[in-house]
Amino acid sequence: MIEQVKTLLIDKFGEEAILRLDEQGLQPILLVNPDFIVDICFFLRDTEGCYFDFLSNISAVDYFPEGRFAVVYHLASIPYQTQITLKVELDNDRALHRLPALPSVSTVWRTADWHEREAYDLMGIFFTGHPDLRRILLPDDWDGYPLRKDYQDAETYHGIAIK
Repeated sequence: MIEQVKTLLIDKFGEEAILRLDEQGLQPILLVNPDFIVDICFFLRDTEGCYFDFLSNISAVDYFPEGRFAVVYHLASIPYQTQITLKVELDNDRALHRLPALPSVSTVWRTADWHEREAYDLMGIFFTGHPDLRRILLPDDWDGYPLRKDYQDAETYHGIAIK
């Protein structure tokens, strides 16, 4: 299945859209060029034979100590009962004022809204074009992104000990 999708995507968007196919994990993953992620998602949702109509999850990966993050998209086609995983890798210097950024896919699947907010809140991935990108689990004034591997736990929050 994933080979067919890879071929479809290369035919539609060119060789530069797909960086590689990773088959070493539990499930194969298509590594996608970040410049193509929104167009690829629209294509996978709307194209007959694909109809990946359900975004079941977006997760973020921190490759610390490398200056690199990844965003992983888990898609399912309910009519065809198939699944596919896309991944986008982002280089970043880990500075909190310069977050790794990707275009939002919330215009493709409404479920992306909350998944992207969670990735922003906990890992500090910024999604451009998101309709309401703000923290979803932590207070708005929380410092840092707690799922980053180099995150330092706060001792207090508004004067209250939290450890």
